[in-house]
Amino acid sequence: MSVDVEVLQRPSALPEAEVERLAGLALASAGIADGHLAVEFVDPGRIAELNARHRGKDGPTDVLSFPVDELEEPYGPRELGDVVICPDHTTDLREAVVHGVLHLTGMDHETDDGEMLALQAELLSW
Repeated sequence: MSVDVEVLQRPSALPEAEVERLAGLALASAGIADGHLAVEFVDPGRIAELNARHRGKDGPTDVLSFPVDELEEPYGPRELGDVVICPDHTTDLREAVVHGVLHLTGMDHETDDGEMLALQAELLSW
């Protein structure tokens, strides 16, 4: 079994191999060794549209995560979800990838007393 990371990006985003490496680190930290996820790099207009539709917040943001399957299914690869990143509103694309994928694993920095952000910093130091 393996993790399949589909990278959809506009020019000048991170190299695909780096996105795959960072996503793999974040998933491995949660014990996830198989499944599929997509990481898409979009412009401010697209992320603002998604932010308004899914979070009820106006304007662009840096990263959004959309988890799909919470449990492993016995048939086919687990669909982990999508991470959408706006490079124009992100100071560190590597951090945005790790942050978004950690959210797909079920972590939430708004409720976990700093665990997610501490793990994120550790993973980025590798």
